[in-house]
Amino acid sequence: MSQNSSGKIPVGILGATGMVGQQYISLLNDHPWFEVRFAAASPRSAGKKYKDAVAGRWQLTKTYAPHVGDIMVEDANDVNRAIDAFKKGGCSFVFSALEMSKDETKALEEQYAAAGIPVISNASAHRWTDDVPVLIAEVNPEHTDIIPLQKKDRGWDRGFIAVKPNCSIQSYMKPLHALAQAGYPAQRLIVHTMQAVSGAGYPGVPSLDMIDNIVPYIGGEEEKSEKEPLKIFGSINGNVIKNAELPIISAHCNRVPVIDGHTACVSLEFAGKKPSSMEEIKQIWAAYKGLPQEADFPFAPKQPIIYREEDNRPQPRKDRDADKAMAVVIGRLRPCNVFDIRFVALSHNTVRGAAGGGILNAELLKHKGYLN
Repeated sequence: MSQNSSGKIPVGILGATGMVGQQYISLLNDHPWFEVRFAAASPRSAGKKYKDAVAGRWQLTKTYAPHVGDIMVEDANDVNRAIDAFKKGGCSFVFSALEMSKDETKALEEQYAAAGIPVISNASAHRWTDDVPVLIAEVNPEHTDIIPLQKKDRGWDRGFIAVKPNCSIQSYMKPLHALAQAGYPAQRLIVHTMQAVSGAGYPGVPSLDMIDNIVPYIGGEEEKSEKEPLKIFGSINGNVIKNAELPIISAHCNRVPVIDGHTACVSLEFAGKKPSSMEEIKQIWAAYKGLPQEADFPFAPKQPIIYREEDNRPQPRKDRDADKAMAVVIGRLRPCNVFDIRFVALSHNTVRGAAGGGILNAELLKHKGYLN
C-alpha cells in the first residue's frame, strides 16, 4: 500500500462533485489514515480544478482541504485516462459516490475493479450482486471473507467491490444485531421511516413539495429497507452470500422536511425468547460493541448505540451529530400492543448512512488486509 510524505494513504473518489462525494471530501479532510489525491466526476466537471467544478455547488458548512481544490477532475467514464491519473497520484483505492443509472454504475465500478482498483461503494448497483459484501462494520465484518472468492471468480488481482447499505436501515440494524447477539433475534418488524431531504441529493426534492408537507413515497426505498437487512444478516455459502430468512420487515418510507437525519419508528416481534424487561434491552444496547470499537478505528463511534431517556428524544436536530455523527441514537423504548416492543431510532443519513459509513468500511478493509 503506497503512502505519501505525510504517511497517509492516497485515495480517490468517483462522483467527487455530488452531494455524497462532497461529504467524502469533507470528512476525509483530517483523516489520520487516508488523504484524497484523485477525483473523478461527470464530463461537465472533467478538466476543471476541483474548486472550480464545485464553485456555487458546495453544499457543506465545512470546506475542502486546499490541496483538494487544486486536483484536476477526471471524467469517471473515461476509465483509461482516469486510471492513469489515479496511478500518477499514487492512490490505493477509490470511494464510489457515482450518481448514474444502476446499470451504468455497476458496469463502471466493475471496470475499475478489473483494472486492479478496490472500489468501496456508496451506490446501490452492487448490493444484490451475490459475491459483493454489503457491510455495516459492526454488524457483519466477517462478510469481507468473500472478497478473495470474488476476485478469484472474476479473475481480478487486486481490485474488488464492497458496498455499504441503504441509509434508511442504518438506524435499526445495530439495535437488531445487538439483541440477536444477546439471544433475542427479531422475527418481524414494522418500520416507519421519516427521511431527511438530503437523502435525495442536490437539488433534491422541490421546495413546494416539501415545505409544510410530508411525501409518503421514496422510489425503491421500501424494497431496499425490507431486503438489504436479510443479506447483511446472511452468511457466506460457497462463493456467494446467502440471505437470512428473518426478520420479515414491512417498511413505510416517508420524506419529511428535515435537512439531515433519518428517523425510524420500529415495532418488533422476537423470534423466540424475549428479554426479561425494557431495562435488560437498554443494557444490551449500552454494552454493544463491534470490531470497529475493539480495534479503535478512527471513524468508529465510541458508543455505537446511545439511548436517551427523555420522552421526546431522539430528534434529528439535537441528536444526529452524536459521536462524530456515526452513532445510532434510540429513545422511547416501550411495550408494543401488537408485537413485543417498539422504539424510535435515529442516524445521520449523509454521514453514517453514506460517506462516513463508507470510510468506516475502508478502515475495516484496511484492518483486514484487503487494501495492502
